[in-house]
Amino acid sequence: MTYDLYIGDRTFSSWSLRGWLMMEKFNVAYRTHLVGLYAGTMGDELSHIAPAKLVPAMKTPDGTIVGESVAMAETLAEAHPDAGMWPSDSAARATARWLCAEMASGFGALRGDCAMQLQHVNVGYQPSDAVRADIARLETLWAHASQFRTDGPWLFGAYSLADAFYAPVCARIIGYDLPVNKAARAYCMTTITDPAFKAWRAEGLKVIYDPFPYDMGVPISDWPA
Repeated sequence: MTYDLYIGDRTFSSWSLRGWLMMEKFNVAYRTHLVGLYAGTMGDELSHIAPAKLVPAMKTPDGTIVGESVAMAETLAEAHPDAGMWPSDSAARATARWLCAEMASGFGALRGDCAMQLQHVNVGYQPSDAVRADIARLETLWAHASQFRTDGPWLFGAYSLADAFYAPVCARIIGYDLPVNKAARAYCMTTITDPAFKAWRAEGLKVIYDPFPYDMGVPISDWPA
């Protein structure tokens, strides 16, 4: 049972990172297909799995095409019930689904102003009031999830789909050195130092972009080790 996963440029495609983590972190067999998100060829390269038109998208082992990360998450969790993609506790599971849905539909200022980039840290970037409001909302949701946390450093203790959904947000917080509280910063560092995330980033850094798409006009420093 092997899935076909379609992704965009690893350094920048936040939604692709989510889709990849859903499979990589839960040992789901997959083949990766990189499409030209920044090369302008994505439409042609996804035409054979229409009506999917964005990344990530996947083709299931039986040939079903699934677009949109939320649908992909539920499809994978249903097909692999023993993988532990959602928390086992019913209240925690409901909360994790809520957090994923809010991530998919919200945080527009943070996503719009701070495009995910995994190359460096923007030093001295000044977030807008709207971005600060999104950050405050993240801190609230992550603190709410912590009541269900058992052993483990993730939102609900063990790694879940919620962590896959929030990984790109963690990358934004680190990549723009955004002001968050101590608990949120620790969670972001857990995310970006996870072996799967590091492997994704390392693969993305093999591609050189000149000019770099997201020059914020501020000094830069190295990505945390």
